[in-house]
Amino acid sequence: MNTNKIPVIAIDGPSASGKGTIAQLVARKLGFHYLDSGALYRLVALKAIQLNADMQNSGQLAEIARNLNVYFKDEQIYLDGKIVTDDIRTEQCGIAASQLAAYPQVRAALTERQRAFRQLPGLVTDGRDMGSVIFPDAILKIYLTASAGERAQRRHKQLIEKGMSANITDLLQDIQKRDERDSNRSIAPLQQGADAKLLDTTSLTISQAQDTVLSWYNDILAKTRV
Repeated sequence: MNTNKIPVIAIDGPSASGKGTIAQLVARKLGFHYLDSGALYRLVALKAIQLNADMQNSGQLAEIARNLNVYFKDEQIYLDGKIVTDDIRTEQCGIAASQLAAYPQVRAALTERQRAFRQLPGLVTDGRDMGSVIFPDAILKIYLTASAGERAQRRHKQLIEKGMSANITDLLQDIQKRDERDSNRSIAPLQQGADAKLLDTTSLTISQAQDTVLSWYNDILAKTRV
């Protein structure tokens, strides 16, 4: 099946910008499939931690990525048959995921896995390089961001609600370091593409951000029908 005609909305942006929340809501509203690409990297990180793998060994990490036994069902994420939805959201897992995402071999191992999510009637995906590398022909590309301070506050609230301990100062420092690492890596760096719309959610509600994305998508559809 030729999937090139299946519409994709690609939402890229830095950590804790709210892109995952918005992407899920938009996907649900449109009846599209949803891909959290960051979850795949976090799953590799979690498996590597479980195996006590060498985080400097790109070949070993790529092998883990190729052999992940993972699936998504009912908003839950399963690794080796066990629910790990919350396990992959720890700061340890997030930091490790950012580190291993800099390895070309790991990224290559996960590329086809991500593209396989492109199925009818459409896909909404979020990550760091969805519009630039994985789905360069996406019908709508968005760079969704927020100030580092606001993102630290959101992550702090998220972790506290999950019953996890969190320090706002440490979170801010981790976010700033991750931004620098993701923006400066040699392969698929985090950046706003020339063809991506900027959506700064610092002062927006979730509903306002969702409506903006839907409005942009509907505008594109209207133009293609003309």
